[in-house]
Formats: sequence, C-alpha cells, structure tokens
Amino acid sequence: MALPLEGIRVLDISQVMAGPFCCMLLADMGADVIKIEPPGTGDSTRQSMGFRLKGADSPGFLALNRNKRSIALDLKQDADREVLYALVRTADVLIENARPGVAARLGMDYPTLRSLNPRLIYASISGFGQTGPWSQRPGFDLIAQAVSGVLSSNGLPGQEPAKNSIPVADLGAGLFTAYAVLSAVIGRQNSGEGQFIDASLFEAALALSVWETTELWGTGKTPEPIGSANRMSAPYQAVEAADGWFVIGAANQGLWLKLIKVLGREELQLDERFSTNAARLANRLALIDAMAPTFASRTRQDWIDGLLAAGVPAAPILDYAEAVVSEQAVAREMVQMVPHPAEGAFKALGFPVKLSATPQQMRRPPPLLDEHGDELRRELVELGLLAPEAGAGA
Repeated sequence: MALPLEGIRVLDISQVMAGPFCCMLLADMGADVIKIEPPGTGDSTRQSMGFRLKGADSPGFLALNRNKRSIALDLKQDADREVLYALVRTADVLIENARPGVAARLGMDYPTLRSLNPRLIYASISGFGQTGPWSQRPGFDLIAQAVSGVLSSNGLPGQEPAKNSIPVADLGAGLFTAYAVLSAVIGRQNSGEGQFIDASLFEAALALSVWETTELWGTGKTPEPIGSANRMSAPYQAVEAADGWFVIGAANQGLWLKLIKVLGREELQLDERFSTNAARLANRLALIDAMAPTFASRTRQDWIDGLLAAGVPAAPILDYAEAVVSEQAVAREMVQMVPHPAEGAFKALGFPVKLSATPQQMRRPPPLLDEHGDELRRELVELGLLAPEAGAGA
C-alpha cells in the first residue's frame, strides 16, 4: 500500500532545523521532498556542530534530512532560478525559512511562484512572522524562547535563566507548519487552489505555553520557574529517594490518595493544606518538605515498583544514553540504523508515530549535496519543463 503522502511533491528551501524537520516529517509519510541548497556549502547545518562521524556532513544534518533528494541551485543566477521555476510547476508544497523580504529579492516569493502554479501551498517559517514590528529581526530558538515567556518560566527559582534544552520553538514551528501544510492540502481538494502559510518560532513557542498563559490569566500572576513541578497538579515532580531522584505524577485526587497509601502517610489527607489539589498547589513546597523524609527512607526502585503496582505514575530519570536503549525504546523501534554512502550506517531516531496500514519507511538516507541534481534536471527535461541543454546541470 502506498504511503499517505505519496504523489505529493515538496520543495524544501530551508536550512538548520524548523524547515528541515517539517519537511522530513512530510518525507517520512511518503512525500517526494526535494531539498534545494546553495552550491558549495549547502544547508549550513552540514558544517555545524563540533564533531563528525565518518563523512563531511554533521550529525545534526543527518538527523533532519532523511528521505529527501538534494539539488544545488544558486538562486541569484537566472539559469538556476529557471530550474527552480520548473520544479515549482511540478510541486504541491514549498517551504522556506528566509527572513521576510529575502524570498522576494530572490524571485521566489509567493506571488511570483503562485503565478506559475496556483495550486502551490507556500509555507514561510521565520523568527517572528511576516508582519508586525519584530518581523525583520533575526530569530533563533533561544531568542524565541526569551521573548515568548518560555525562558522566564523555565529552570529553578532564583537562579540563572534556563532555556529548554530541547529547541521547542524550532521544533514546534516545524510541527505546526506540517499541520498547516496538510490542512491546506486537504482544503485544496475543495478550492483547487493553494495558499500562503505564515509560521514563526515566536508564535510556536507562545502557542506551546498553553499552561503558563492559563496560570497568568487565571491568577493575574506571571508564571515563575518551578523546576520539575507542574503548574496544574501536585505532587507532580521529581523527588529524592535514598539513592537519588525519580519522578511521580499524582495528577488527580484519586492518585493522591493512592500515593499517600503507598507512602504510609494517610494522615496527610487530614491536613487542610494538602486535602485538595488546589490546596496542594498553593502549598507545594510545604507538601514536598513533609513527604521528603519518607521518600528518603527507601531507594528509587523500591518506590517506583510500589507506586506502579498501585497505579500511580512514577519513573526513573534516565539520561539519553539510557533512554535510547530502554526496553520501551527498543520495543517501539525508536533507534534505527540508517545506511549512508559516506557514513556506512549511522544511528538515528525512529518514527515517533506508527501507522498500521502504511508504516513509514527509511526510503532514502540524508542526501549528499547535489546528489540528485542531474537526476532532477533530467526529469524536468522529460516533462518538457526545462530545455534539453539544461539537463546536465552546470
């Protein structure tokens, strides 16, 4: 059975993370993703990071660009721009992440490309979006985390601001753009026309702050850093056992009552500071202080085993080396070996969702720069979209 997005062609004119991540998700579902890169250097992520495996491309590039084909085009040159225009005529989707205004200077803005292909769905990912007083500012994940509020609410109280180590603005923008692209593809079935999608790192980070903004508007107080704790439930955080830290999630009253029974601390329910979730949230620090001696009396695994047996969510805190070899990650095939012409093979994260009838496939390794340039030009010549003399490339 064909993959769900087979027959959908995506032009990936993006670099680094948000755009490439979005396009990889579409490629994993079967889209024919053509990565358009600057000659010589390619996607800047190819040269990023301070370490390499065997080949010249960074592990970061390898992680974000599987299942794509690559063609190198200098969009400042007329001949290469004509190749882009030929590709646009065959495409369903184009995704770019230049600063607002750059695409127009390169002759690849939405109005220009829409005139070539009215069915084109054009997604632009930028730091702050195409409009507004910040639209021309450069934007990276750290910047978006800072101005969206994420940085202010992360980490521990009274300490240096701590960004979320997972690039939530970059990856969030990629996810939201994929969602918008697929919505536009479905909508095009009725309208027959494409549309422009305006996505940004800033709005992605702000949209993912749904709990924090709820606290702001519900209490009138701006959310502050609370470490591993939760803004809506308590106790729901890391706690310290005799041999180190683990996490618990008593996210409702029923789980709270089960938790204190496992702890042998049923008397805590009689304390009005802890009898309801609202009271526990208001007195979270006092609650954890009251429970701390009990947790310190046994090992992490003892507590985890007992809590899970009672139906209370609890887990060890694994580092990444432990997480990727955990029995659950292995069972879910979340680490895969990817064959590659330069690397031989390398480890990569697997597919985060599973489709029963059309499971995703590792169809192509991350491409070498311009690996498919001649192949794509020949395809365009065969379609009559490119002059025969252009078929061999530069």
